[in-house]
Amino acid sequence: MKLSIELTGSLHRELLVYAEVHAKANGLAAPMAPEKIAVPMIERFIATDRGFATERRRR
Repeated sequence: MKLSIELTGSLHRELLVYAEVHAKANGLAAPMAPEKIAVPMIERFIATDRGFATERRRR
């Protein structure tokens, strides 16, 4: 599924830096593009959000 979002300039710059740090930490040759790095970031956030996990179990 494709999702289009608008980012502030500062958030876009932060995503670029995050992608560089992520690439270095994981031994990748090049950083992922912001639109690609956002997916694993969101997945990790959801997987580790305790409040969300609690509410999801209640459903």
